Amino acid sequence: MNGRIEDLLGEQLAYYRSRATEYDEWALRQGRFDRGAEANSRWFAEVDALEAALHEIEPWGVVLELACGRGQWTRRLLGHADSLTAVDAAAEVLAINRQRVGDGRLRSLQADLFDWRPAERYDAVFFSFWLSHVPPEHFARFWRLVAACLAPGGRVFFIDNLPSQTAQQVDPEMDGTDDVSVTRQLSDGREFRVWKVLFEPDELQARLAELGWDVRVKATGDFFLYGWGEPVAATGSRT
Repeated sequence: MNGRIEDLLGEQLAYYRSRATEYDEWALRQGRFDRGAEANSRWFAEVDALEAALHEIEPWGVVLELACGRGQWTRRLLGHADSLTAVDAAAEVLAINRQRVGDGRLRSLQADLFDWRPAERYDAVFFSFWLSHVPPEHFARFWRLVAACLAPGGRVFFIDNLPSQTAQQVDPEMDGTDDVSVTRQLSDGREFRVWKVLFEPDELQARLAELGWDVRVKATGDFFLYGWGEPVAATGSRT
């Protein structure tokens, strides 16, 4: 692995380990992430749209959640799944996830997604706000991992940030730099560099098609995108 990429991935992991106890503030628009009633209302309306899309796709059966974090989407997934394996590299967030979810169908696994390989196949693979943290050099490699995780007929569903002017005005930290890394700051003032690679829906859909995926990618409005689909070989539409 390229030394610079490895160093930045290490810093990114350190950031999320350190941020484990305060990550919900971003998702729930609390504290320093409170942007006022109007902007918060638009944010939560789009979160509702993501949840509606998840219910429509309905990730049933044996489900895998990659980069599961503190469990906000883990809980939603268990509304559909028969069983759920939640993987994350940070022990701190996994501990919070297990405590928060408290469901016997959940199995937690600590692993670095850039090294991990699945021991079984899954009916559905889900990840939220993770793809944008994958270095461009590992984009194809990551999608090979997702394909390796899916059982025949399995599907992927994912959520991430949308690169829009409105989103960047509301959350200035969403504005990337030339090297697609950004600075994140914790409430105690410590700063970390993390990957933040944002995609337009059409761009991401096209890139995945080049890698052999039949995936539809849509925007909820100003803040988020989501996608679902399967490897082309599974659809029978190409050889």
